[in-house]
Amino acid sequence: MTTLLIVAALLLLLLLGVPVAFALAALGFVLLVAGGFSPLMLPQALHSTFDNFLLLAVPLFLLMGNILLRAGIGRDLFDAVQAWTGRLPGGLAIATIVSCALFSAISGSSVATAATIGTVAIPEMLRRGYERRYVLGLLAAGGTLGILIPPSIPMIIYGVVTEENIVDLFLAGVVPGILLSGLFVAIALVQAARGAAVSVPPRLPLAQRLRETARALPMVVLAVVVVGGIYAGAVTPTEASAVGFGGGLLIALLMGRLDFPTLRAAVEESAATTVTIFLVLAGAKVFGKAITLYRIPQDLSEVLLATFDTPASFLAAVTVVLLVMGCFLEALSMLVLMMPILHPALLPLGIDPVWFGVYFVIMIECALITPPVGLNLFVIQAVARASLAEVARGTWPFVLVMLVMVVLLYLFPAIALWLPFGVPLF
Repeated sequence: MTTLLIVAALLLLLLLGVPVAFALAALGFVLLVAGGFSPLMLPQALHSTFDNFLLLAVPLFLLMGNILLRAGIGRDLFDAVQAWTGRLPGGLAIATIVSCALFSAISGSSVATAATIGTVAIPEMLRRGYERRYVLGLLAAGGTLGILIPPSIPMIIYGVVTEENIVDLFLAGVVPGILLSGLFVAIALVQAARGAAVSVPPRLPLAQRLRETARALPMVVLAVVVVGGIYAGAVTPTEASAVGFGGGLLIALLMGRLDFPTLRAAVEESAATTVTIFLVLAGAKVFGKAITLYRIPQDLSEVLLATFDTPASFLAAVTVVLLVMGCFLEALSMLVLMMPILHPALLPLGIDPVWFGVYFVIMIECALITPPVGLNLFVIQAVARASLAEVARGTWPFVLVMLVMVVLLYLFPAIALWLPFGVPLF
């Protein structure tokens, strides 16, 4: 009964429009006081949230992505990939997906990826005759690669919330990120095979293609250094974020694309996003502390284990719940609300928590492109000056592909576990 009342109170606050961070913190504080616990737990919970070295990676990765976004790095990446793939069937669509994957490896943010590549790719694809709805859906979905391919900000938050190793989480996302990119390319090839009338870019001379590649090469090297440094154990994720930020700043300066107003805008946007993330984390920490003292996560985990006694049934139920939640909550809120409940049930069911982190991020990707609150839908809507319905109609094939990816991940868990733990692929 207590659990139902708490859930009802939280839903009421959210329906009234109270921001998620404040709804969680306020309800958690009320529960602490009503349960006779010391109110001092509130500031202690807030302090323990922010006193975490790993979280320093969040603002640094955001700042790196915003600097590169404003420095026009997306244009360089897109032009370089297009120079080699543009004349293939569906070549511009393939170039868009590959560009999203490359930028994902230096941003960690789906919004930054969608905005950066979308600004460049949408006008070019529309000018070449690609179907508008398909183009908008492609960019909205391609942007989601930013939170699967490391460095990934949601994976950092997942690691902090669940106390899982963030390096393992980053490595676990590499192969699924590449495979999902390949599935998106498959959609592009199917679309091209339908025979849609598009004009093909002219063949570029080899010297020009090499020049375009050389212009984008510093960003590719930066991505390899950041991800490779983490994989090699040379740097921690936080140190890698500092290297990435410094490298991105240097690249933008050497290209002559960074002045003080641009840097200031990047810092202000990164600070605003960081504050939002940290407030949600702080509110979730207070709420999580309160419901743990009431033993709600433990009780709910026992109910889940009693109801769904196999990994397949458990994951099927969680998938349905997350698809529904994704229509009404943004990604970070889903993560901090659900993980205290789901995480205790993983090991008894034999589900690897690192594998589950990759699965959860893919489900978050679905939430980013499903209406009415999919964040990437709003980003592409703003970039393309389109209606939300138009963007949403273009994303449904990609949502289906993401669900196919979830099934593949379940059937072949080594897709996620091979890099971090050496689990054989076959």
